[in-house]
Amino acid sequence: MGYDGIELALKTPDEIDPREIKVTLRENGLQCPAITTGQVFSDLDLYFTNPSLRKRKKVIRMFRAFIDDARFLDAMVNIGRVRGFIQEGETCQETKELFLNTLVPIEEHAREHGVTLILEPVNRYESNFVNNLDEAAELITEAHSPCLKLMPDLFHMNIEEASLERSLMRHKDLIAYVHLADSNRHAPGMGHLDFRSVIETLKRMNYQGWSSVEILPFPDPDTAALTAINYLRILPNDL
Repeated sequence: MGYDGIELALKTPDEIDPREIKVTLRENGLQCPAITTGQVFSDLDLYFTNPSLRKRKKVIRMFRAFIDDARFLDAMVNIGRVRGFIQEGETCQETKELFLNTLVPIEEHAREHGVTLILEPVNRYESNFVNNLDEAAELITEAHSPCLKLMPDLFHMNIEEASLERSLMRHKDLIAYVHLADSNRHAPGMGHLDFRSVIETLKRMNYQGWSSVEILPFPDPDTAALTAINYLRILPNDL
């Protein structure tokens, strides 16, 4: 289809054999830029700020294993909705402290193995904790971690940011990975986002990282993937 890499969306680390994946990638001239972890939250109800210590410990073990896979594949590990949310009766500061405490052993393991963790802001309709790039950047600063970076997703940004371009530029030094999707979460070009402007902004930032297409499989996965890559390849810069 013309892609350079493929992102892995995993529910558990043992869903894959990273050695087999690496062989398949090499045989097809591909790389794996990132492992995303949304299903850990949505399917398993596990997250960094879970009030249950037992479940938080399970998250830590799971993310250490994700990091082991990512190290073997030379990939990053995403922290999206799995970071958790503000529970009823809990303050944002209490949630933040719980997140940071859970992050410590995960971050240590990532730093030890040279793996980058990427924090993804999620819009207010899907989470009440870390909705925009400013909030994510503040949390990254508080974490004092050289391996924790920022992962903008254009779909979420379209809801939360006053200007996609200004927000990207403001946090250019923290951005390590970008999710591309149009305003309706369909393939780029099927909504109202100005991708030409976004890509030109990434050029001005001298962004050298990966950009991955995370979209709804409409009308089917192959058609969606082809629509996205065909649209992106005709824009002025090859990401």
